[in-house]
Amino acid sequence: MSSAAQRSELHSQIWKIANEVRGSVDGWDFKQYVLGTLFYRFISENFSNYIEGGDDSINYAELDDKIITKEIIEDAVKTKGYFIYPSQLFCNVAKKANTNDSLNTDLKAIFDSIENSASGYPSELDIKGLFADFDTTSNRLGNTVKDKNTRLAAVIKGVEGLEFGKFEDNQIDLFGDAYEYLISNYAANAGKSGGEFFTPQCVSELIAKLAIHGQTTINKIYDPAAGSGSLLLQAKRQFDEHIIEDGFFGQEINHTTYNLARMNMFLHNVNYDKFNIALGNTLLNPCFVDDKPFDAIVSNPPYSINWIGNDDPTLINDERFAPAGILAPKSKADFAFVLHSLNYLSSKGRAAIVCFPGIFYRGGAEQKIRKYLVDNNFIETVISLPSNLFYGTSIAVNILVLSKHKADTKIQFIDASGEEFYKKETNNNILTEKHIQAIIQLFANKEDKEYVAKSVDNDKIAEENYNLSVSSYVKAKDKREIIDINVLNAEIKKTVKNIDNLRAEIDEIIAEIGG
Repeated sequence: MSSAAQRSELHSQIWKIANEVRGSVDGWDFKQYVLGTLFYRFISENFSNYIEGGDDSINYAELDDKIITKEIIEDAVKTKGYFIYPSQLFCNVAKKANTNDSLNTDLKAIFDSIENSASGYPSELDIKGLFADFDTTSNRLGNTVKDKNTRLAAVIKGVEGLEFGKFEDNQIDLFGDAYEYLISNYAANAGKSGGEFFTPQCVSELIAKLAIHGQTTINKIYDPAAGSGSLLLQAKRQFDEHIIEDGFFGQEINHTTYNLARMNMFLHNVNYDKFNIALGNTLLNPCFVDDKPFDAIVSNPPYSINWIGNDDPTLINDERFAPAGILAPKSKADFAFVLHSLNYLSSKGRAAIVCFPGIFYRGGAEQKIRKYLVDNNFIETVISLPSNLFYGTSIAVNILVLSKHKADTKIQFIDASGEEFYKKETNNNILTEKHIQAIIQLFANKEDKEYVAKSVDNDKIAEENYNLSVSSYVKAKDKREIIDINVLNAEIKKTVKNIDNLRAEIDEIIAEIGG
């Protein structure tokens, strides 16, 4: 079976499990149990493979917990970041899932044990709370213990039956793809609540390629609004692992998606010592101040959300916002995220940020921030994308590319919203590899192309009151039908003549009837 066919079959099986077992539980809530079980299976098999070390004579799942020494545990936690006893492995729990009357409490004890195994070790913060959203005692699973266990067992047995292949045979990406597929489907079906944090894979790929373009190595990559971590992981796919030297960093304000991002790192075989995902408000309590600058920044921050803004007078002195001399409006924090990213960006790097189109033409504080960015030559490119790319919204977003190492004083504008830049698929539009490559090529060569791309001097943009809307600089192609006036007049004359002849014939008929 080809990889594409295998992936398609896997996606179909996972979606079937989700639909069959969720019952009365809302799909957006129930995804936590499906995703959590997928993650539990992955770390169990990944840990077993580590302990066995390729020795076919060892079957970790069949070993007695009592023979596990303190030294074995310490060595494993230092390397993998966590420890799982043989009896706690997914495969052993799955064997008895349908007959275990204490399944829900046993699972809670296992998850607590895995998380606690990292206590006191460098991986503690990366492991702590990973299963927090997998509440095995929640009434969402049913009102009785029996109902809870029945539903949990259905999820476990369903995940047990999935054919992933051997992880050591490079099938790990298939697991990760399945994980992202499930998130994307729940996001699509959950409307805005899901689409707010999930960036479609095609958009993630474009953003990652823009941020790392032209760099053979980067020190580390950062996402200030990490969501489920998809943007960071797309960068991993573009580079060999060793070229992102110091790993993946991100901050996320939502606790559930913060856990998803950490799980996603493990699922994509990013070890705990190669990622650092923090929980918190990026604008008010930024993390990784001591880790900046970053050679690559990718982000899809929330659009036009409220923030404290100038209600906190100390923020104007914050090193992220002070250079612009003004704070983003309280009702529109978009440029606060942009200025934050700029502050964290290295002198050789790029930041690629998904932005709401309104920030590029509105007046007031946003216009003054645009002036700061243009006058200091920090904006490399503004790209308008097709509409209907994101789950739950039809907004046609823009991508803002920031750079501190531009060789000229121009800003490139790319209109990638036309039909040649997307493919219609089910309810949404998508960017295929061909479309992504076309946009990257336009971005790389910086050549003007009629109706598509144009580079404009900063002075010209200043004359336009720092309007950064792509449509202001890239003329749209006139798709109206071209009409030849001479041909049209000839057709009109012919039509008039036909009408006159018809009237004459009607008059003759009426005269005959009257006679």
